[in-house]
Amino acid sequence: MPATLHTIPLFASLPDDLTQWVIEHSSEVTLQDGELLFAEGHPADNFFVVLAGGLQVTKLIGGRAVVLARHQSGAFTGEVPLLTGTPYIASAHAVGTTHLLCITAADFDEMLGKCTSIMRRLFAAMAQRIHNTETRVQQSEKLSGLGKLSAGLAHELNNPAAASHRAAGQLRTTLQEMLTADQTLHQQLTPRQWALLADIQQVASTQQTVQVRLDTLTQSTREETLTTWLEDQRLSEAWELAATFVEAGLETAHFERLAEEVAHDLLQPALTWLAATLTANDLLTQVEQSTTRISALVKAVKEYSYMDRAQLQEVDIHDGLENTLTILGHKLRGHINVIRAYDRHLPRLTVYGSELNQVWTNLLDNAIDALQGHGQITISTWQDGAFVCVEIVDNGPGIPQDIQTRIFEPFFTTKEIGKGTGLGLDIAYRIIVTDHHGDLTLTSRPGETRFRVSLPLNSKQK
Repeated sequence: MPATLHTIPLFASLPDDLTQWVIEHSSEVTLQDGELLFAEGHPADNFFVVLAGGLQVTKLIGGRAVVLARHQSGAFTGEVPLLTGTPYIASAHAVGTTHLLCITAADFDEMLGKCTSIMRRLFAAMAQRIHNTETRVQQSEKLSGLGKLSAGLAHELNNPAAASHRAAGQLRTTLQEMLTADQTLHQQLTPRQWALLADIQQVASTQQTVQVRLDTLTQSTREETLTTWLEDQRLSEAWELAATFVEAGLETAHFERLAEEVAHDLLQPALTWLAATLTANDLLTQVEQSTTRISALVKAVKEYSYMDRAQLQEVDIHDGLENTLTILGHKLRGHINVIRAYDRHLPRLTVYGSELNQVWTNLLDNAIDALQGHGQITISTWQDGAFVCVEIVDNGPGIPQDIQTRIFEPFFTTKEIGKGTGLGLDIAYRIIVTDHHGDLTLTSRPGETRFRVSLPLNSKQK
């Protein structure tokens, strides 16, 4: 064993007495290919050195195992959680038959005190590994986040696109009905009769614009009354006609004079023509609303990512907040209420636009997750001296007091394994504090979690 240890860089310079100490305070572990050495989120209780074989270190991101590192003979692992006092931030599996040297947490601490050369190597390796791990996880987190946003946007775009497609199909049928009725009426109605029909159409068009939607009981009662009147006129499809006319704000009184003026055999095509024009107008409104929604989503995505613009921009922070809310709209469905308390007179800020939107995304996404589908999020903005402040508050269960001081630490997360990397708030903190010379703070108690972002009005960005 002494000869074996001296071939490992970590122990190569140890004197014989310390080498012997390591041998006496360690044990050997053998794993078969694919066997688990330690699992992400579990308490860290051992330090390992690879004597032969190899290890593959992975971290769950968005439910997918992302490879962070591959360790060969001579490498070591487990020092980061032991030095930081955290659970394992990743999992490790054997690659082939793997032999390891295992040192307990207590003996690991004693070893560092006995040998400064090992301590220096470990700290240097830890710093590099944390940097490499953060870089890999950030890249994977961005891809995972992009995938989630894309899925949400696909859902958001699908709804108006489907509605527009459906309305266009119905419009084709409706226009055919209108043309058929028009051909029947064109040569047989007098100008006076056309004027009566046009008057009803104008009343309905106006009603469609300003009418307040009826409650279910009133709507049903009016439809039944109008259906009875239409059936008394011996008209076919009375129920369908009544539903269209009541929806447009028309009642029996609107049709009584028309029934007196128009021959009975022309009343059916006249009302069919009227119903078709009202339906066509309603369908066109649906198409307009759907395409407007699609355009708004595309515009929000473009502004959210600041496409075709320089990295450093002068922006209205409210635009970024609103675009982020639009992007996350699919997660706000249901019983989450968003209250905006904006100071719209705030000056524009020179910031890294896409990075700042990443901060809003992380903070709002955390607030949404905390509410679990029910609750309220309040977004406030105001000026405080030389700073612009943005506060995002949710009325969820809050963050336990004993972990609040760690909330901005790299890899620290309160979410289940695989649900969060623990880098979202760390990234947000660095974007605000390091990149924008501002501040990001947290206060939390049951029923109120408050994140405050402070951005300087004037600062020289890097």
